[in-house]
Amino acid sequence: MIKDLPNTTISKVSKALVQIREEGGAVALGRVLTLIIETDFAGIEPAIKAANEASREHPCRVIVVADDEGTAASDAKLDAQIRVGGDAGASEVIVLRAYGEAASDPESLVTGLLLPDAPVVAWWPDKAPAVVGDSPVGHIATRRITDAASQQDPHGFLVQLAASYQPGDSDFAWTRLTLWRAQLAAILDQPPFDAVVGVEVTGATDSPSTDLLAAWLELKLKVGVTLVRTNRGKQVAGIRGVKILRKSGDIEIVRNVPDVATLIQPTQPTREISLPRRSLRDCLSEDLRRLDPDDLFGKVIKTFGSHSAKPVLTQDR
Repeated sequence: MIKDLPNTTISKVSKALVQIREEGGAVALGRVLTLIIETDFAGIEPAIKAANEASREHPCRVIVVADDEGTAASDAKLDAQIRVGGDAGASEVIVLRAYGEAASDPESLVTGLLLPDAPVVAWWPDKAPAVVGDSPVGHIATRRITDAASQQDPHGFLVQLAASYQPGDSDFAWTRLTLWRAQLAAILDQPPFDAVVGVEVTGATDSPSTDLLAAWLELKLKVGVTLVRTNRGKQVAGIRGVKILRKSGDIEIVRNVPDVATLIQPTQPTREISLPRRSLRDCLSEDLRRLDPDDLFGKVIKTFGSHSAKPVLTQDR
């Protein structure tokens, strides 16, 4: 069910929600959190699709706040849309399209629509504030999710995030590393338990996940990590490979084709392993599983920040 409310107010949206609940039953029962999505008009549907899919694991109220920066202040208005049932997955979706001056205070738009006594998670799938924790929506959220890969300067955004990090901040560049981290941990948990003397991480020049993987390995292994960037032949985006240097022989994971990597280990046959790129739905679902601060991410982003000016090697591939 989709209900459109053109040129409306938040009070009218709230009343419409109550009316829909009375007509269709207790549709709000079981909602465990409020997810606020800040985006532009073009980003509304991709964000809602990911949120709807994630809501099957985390039933929630989704509030999408989208603004049109090109609208004159004199043309201020608010259009709203409410989606429930099959059009909203396991959630209820409220889309707020703000024009002109109506978009100047997103906090006031969402405050009256938050679920009572439920955590608030904020997600910026596209352009994010410079300091998310101090933004109008960010300071009322317990978790704040950004995506460095969607920023104009992914590396520069991570540098800013490292400098302004507050407990509760998170980024999809980190969430996309879950499969890589699990695979590397499993490899190092096997004999021979030889000390790691160095690590080399290779990835695309625009891959913020490569930066964070290098920082995580440095934090956990207490060794120097060399970053190698690839400029050409971007057949595979993101992380291209990891080489772990040990006296007993190097371990190498190389991803030359999408979703599949090759594992090379001393005295063992070369084999292929699954390392697919994670979808928005996968990343959002994982971040919604924990509503407390991700302390490990905090340590990793600070480690990255302390070495953000470190030179990297560049290869043409």
